Amino acid sequence: MANYDGRWTTVLVDVEEGIGWVTLNRPEKRNAMSPTLNLEMREVLETLELDAEVKVLVLTGAGTAWTAGMDLKEYFREIDGAAEIVQEKIRRDASTWQWKLLRMYSKPTIAMVNGWCFGGGFSPLVACDLAVASETAVFGLSEINWGIPPGNLVSKAMADTVGHRKALEYIMTGDTFTGAQAAEMGLVNKAVPLEQLRAETIALAKKLVEKNPVVLRAAKHGFKRCRELTWEQSEDYLYAKLDQAQLRDPENGREQGLKQFLDEKSIKPGLQAYKR
Repeated sequence: MANYDGRWTTVLVDVEEGIGWVTLNRPEKRNAMSPTLNLEMREVLETLELDAEVKVLVLTGAGTAWTAGMDLKEYFREIDGAAEIVQEKIRRDASTWQWKLLRMYSKPTIAMVNGWCFGGGFSPLVACDLAVASETAVFGLSEINWGIPPGNLVSKAMADTVGHRKALEYIMTGDTFTGAQAAEMGLVNKAVPLEQLRAETIALAKKLVEKNPVVLRAAKHGFKRCRELTWEQSEDYLYAKLDQAQLRDPENGREQGLKQFLDEKSIKPGLQAYKR
């Protein structure tokens, strides 16, 4: 088992029973995302993607926050006077992990929102495949309150998950909302009491661990890509993903599923998965 203790300074990594726990670790700053954290998260995601022991990745935060968004001091004020190429590098590191890597990650991803989730935190939140939040977690798009529109792809994240009126309400007012409200709006899959959050997340992660990883990856990538394609393009793409999954799947899941359902009559696919 790989040992990640102390490898990064602003991110903690622990692998347990197939779950890669990735914890943003700046609790004194409510896990605000600094240039250092963004660079380290890029390395973390690339490293765990190649770790065979990690079947599902869970992203959470240390202390009482998931993330308060971008670090106003380190990410904005301190680089305002930097050379343009430096600013470009810092922005690229942020975007690379917050959505470019995370959105199409090769393994299932779950955001476990334990507390504050503000501003720039909405990008990785929505980039994760699934999200479970504490009912009392506080969400907010407060950028309007300090003189800028939402940055990075925060507005895109809201547009992809929350209804038109509600998204604009929070973008334009800066008002906060709870984890329970986030679940009602579809921003997260489920909201539970804080003391149940980890157990609920583990149960969901274990369910994903049991699925065929090749097919699971094809299914989630197919969904995310086809949201941006026409119906005709989606048909071609999804059939291509289906064929690709069959060719790449070492356990021949399709054949096993059909055999167990049609020949052995040992499973009911609408109610249970095939036996791996």
